[in-house]
Amino acid sequence: MLRKFIAFAFLLVVAASCQEDDAIDYGPIDQKIIEDYIAEKGITGAQSTASGLYYVIEKPGGEVHPTKTSFVSVNYQGFLTDGTLFDTSYKLGKPYSQFLTSLVVGWQEGVPFIGVGGKIKLLIPSELGYGSEAAGLIPANSVLIFDIELIDFY
Repeated sequence: MLRKFIAFAFLLVVAASCQEDDAIDYGPIDQKIIEDYIAEKGITGAQSTASGLYYVIEKPGGEVHPTKTSFVSVNYQGFLTDGTLFDTSYKLGKPYSQFLTSLVVGWQEGVPFIGVGGKIKLLIPSELGYGSEAAGLIPANSVLIFDIELIDFY
């Protein structure tokens, strides 16, 4: 009985240590990736938010801006930091439309910085993107780069 207890306790310790290893804080890692990307690409005017989102307003657009709960119509391209294009609305031949609340947090936070006709580049840390989940061509814990043009919102 004592052997079973010791074996069980050992398994608990191993499981707990594995969970600690999986709890990597990607915030500082992603920040460095984003800052290196900005420097490498010569991006100017990048700003950051408290959440870790970086953005560049390339064209502010109209004075009225969407909110986090708006239904938006956009043209966009999504890239990994290595330049891989993982998604684009241009393949649809028309703007992509969706409630911002249905999209990644980085979009919910970033798109409201512009008005209709505005263009923004979002540099989204993994926590504000898909986090530890892989999604299609996007590996887990990936920084995402989006070029977005706001066509309209409701």
